[in-house]
Amino acid sequence: MPLDIIPSMSTLFTKNWWVLMLRGIIALLFGILAIARPGVTVAMLVLFFGIYVLVDGVFALVAAAAGWSHREDRWLLVLEGVIGLLAGFAALRAPVLTTFVLIFFIAAWALATGVLKIVEAIRLRKEVSGEFWLALSGVVSVVFAFLVMMQPAAGALAMAWLIGWYAIFLGAMLVMLSLKLLSLRRHQGWTGGAYHRPA
Repeated sequence: MPLDIIPSMSTLFTKNWWVLMLRGIIALLFGILAIARPGVTVAMLVLFFGIYVLVDGVFALVAAAAGWSHREDRWLLVLEGVIGLLAGFAALRAPVLTTFVLIFFIAAWALATGVLKIVEAIRLRKEVSGEFWLALSGVVSVVFAFLVMMQPAAGALAMAWLIGWYAIFLGAMLVMLSLKLLSLRRHQGWTGGAYHRPA
């Protein structure tokens, strides 16, 4: 019986499982840092947020560049990376933002990247199991965006707690996804360009 080749979306993600792992670890560290600073100011929160989304955007672009041959799929990661870079630069270039503007930046970034993660998960679902964690991270991002928009008058401390726990949940889900992809890489016959399912 001939072998089935798993399409390029799973190859793109599985080849770059380590990028997802790093993005998850960075999100966890950012979340812990946000929660561990009870006296955080809005300016400091903007700085934390700007650095985090900037680094996350860079890693998304790294994953897209590593999967250059899969042109029909990498645009999702490119778009996610560009959104992160724009949000990060905007936050870092305006350190004295009002709470309202900060909420707009955070909510817009979380909503856009959350929708993209859900789309990525839907495309990945057609090829290989393990998309659950990616889809869940997208859903959490979208829910978080709406929660932030519903609390425009929240103080810096409340916002720091909300952002911190969101980042921790997001980071944990990305780490779980990366471990799932690493397991697939080890047990389903990685050949350097595609996976082969046993007959």
